[in-house]
Amino acid sequence: MATADRRQRHRASLRRLILNAASRLFVEEGYRRVTMRRIAQLIEYSPTTIYLHFKDKNELLTAVCEETFAQLAASLERLQKTAGTPLGHLREGLRTYVEFGLANPSEYVVTFLLPHPGDGGAEVGSASAGGAARPKPAASDALEMLRLGVRACVDNGDIRTADVDMTTQALWASVHGLTALLITTKGVPFVSRPALVDHTIDTLIAGLKGHAAAPARTPAPAKSKKWEFFD
Repeated sequence: MATADRRQRHRASLRRLILNAASRLFVEEGYRRVTMRRIAQLIEYSPTTIYLHFKDKNELLTAVCEETFAQLAASLERLQKTAGTPLGHLREGLRTYVEFGLANPSEYVVTFLLPHPGDGGAEVGSASAGGAARPKPAASDALEMLRLGVRACVDNGDIRTADVDMTTQALWASVHGLTALLITTKGVPFVSRPALVDHTIDTLIAGLKGHAAAPARTPAPAKSKKWEFFD
């Protein structure tokens, strides 16, 4: 049993090493230029070793995205189990999102900002993105937790909105934009990052307290799933 446990730990450790190396190279060199051999060289293993974990580069990219979302979803889930008010949880959830992206910049860039195979150049998670490499289940879990947080605030009378889904996606788009800006923009004399993050979130929340958000001018077609843009 001890030997089996050691093998399992070694396999998990090697898988993590491969994912970290792939994330780094995807950001530095671009998806199309990275090869399985190049990843193997970086971690000083043979390409055959990598193929024991991932059948091809596309599956490796998918795993990077899925694990990034799974870690984010886990952080948001832990937050929901802490004491606090619905509005406090929503505020901390938005802050957790930004802090997670800043703590994992390579994974965030790979997941959200790099074009993926079949996307036609669209960002991962965008309404027009497509292709087998896009993350689905874990991404839906993270967004669903955010939606539940918005719904809890509405039910508690903390915020007003005419469309919970619209508000959820608008909040996500806003914190995603801030996160991407802080990760990718160099040389800009930003104010204190924590202060900027807090001010942005406070502004978003304040905008939802005063009045119900106006519905979209052109109603979107009925959706069969809550997060159709990830399907």
